[in-house]
Amino acid sequence: MHLDDLTNTSGEWLKGSGPESDIVISSRIRLARNLADFPFISRTTAADRAEIEKIFSGCIAALREANKMPEDTFYVQVEDLEDVDRQFLVERQLISREHAEGEGARAVAIDRAEQFSVMINEEDHLRFQVMHSGLDLESAWQQINSLDDLIEEQVTYAFSNKLGYLTACPTNVGTGIRVSVMLHLPALVITRQIEKVFKSLQKINLAVRGLYGEGSQALGDFYQISNQITLGLTEEELSKKVSDVVPVLIDYERQAREFLIRESHETLHDRVSRAFGILRTAQTISSEETMHLLSSVRMGVNLGLIGELEIATINKLFIHTQPAHLQKLSGLELDKFDRNVERAAYLRRQLNTDPTSESDPTQN
Repeated sequence: MHLDDLTNTSGEWLKGSGPESDIVISSRIRLARNLADFPFISRTTAADRAEIEKIFSGCIAALREANKMPEDTFYVQVEDLEDVDRQFLVERQLISREHAEGEGARAVAIDRAEQFSVMINEEDHLRFQVMHSGLDLESAWQQINSLDDLIEEQVTYAFSNKLGYLTACPTNVGTGIRVSVMLHLPALVITRQIEKVFKSLQKINLAVRGLYGEGSQALGDFYQISNQITLGLTEEELSKKVSDVVPVLIDYERQAREFLIRESHETLHDRVSRAFGILRTAQTISSEETMHLLSSVRMGVNLGLIGELEIATINKLFIHTQPAHLQKLSGLELDKFDRNVERAAYLRRQLNTDPTSESDPTQN
């Protein structure tokens, strides 16, 4: 298994097969852990980071040999990657931007289905995540909890009987858990209800972030909802806090979509049709415009305004039209102008199965 093998595939979380996947793209649980015998990453030396990486790579190798981790899990030295490959992993949501831009020895282990990734020497010594399609926090928690237990059998984590797991960032102290759900909320954006929803979430200590987490913009009407604190509650309680509010957000979004269908059907259909038409015919297009237009098309597919187009295809296009993916898919190093041209060509190929056909999938 090699990094390039991921280029033409999509992870399990992008397939749109999970519960409530018309609105919930993915459920993710992340854990932060540190080794007791080493300082936090910000205080480590290059030799420390190399030793930490060696310890965890040994743990992962042992788990694979014992068949306690999928055989097709592969291990990547992030420091040895080209910039485009690091960005590729960020776009794939398998590593963070901080991990990509870090220094010294650091690595990531990834399973073939991309359900989990284990980042070594990110902000903490170990950060691992599990991502499932749709609203599936319970099984994601079971998987990551099992993985955490397996690794903890081999190493000694930094742990306080009073505080819990010790982490580089104070907001992660305690359980070290971040529970997040990625939602597609275009109707709430169109009806201008999104800010009201965000204010309500902040009142119950839930954070709202963009597609790529902390500090990122909400491209394509994607929002990540996650817990802000980890201290004072158990992992199960924090997971339940997020999972309890998500059905409310799903209901709000569905009500907004029903309102648009009922009160402005022609305007909505026009918005979706125009977006689909531009994506199928554009000769050059930016990443930002692509995300915006794909958002409308994805909503249109879910509302039955576009036929013969799978949600899994749209989900894939959100990721495969990002800069690093385009360069990996084309096998070329592309500047911004060339990426815009290549992106348009890629969209035409994906959305026009028969370029000579005059049929219109938006007509039902």
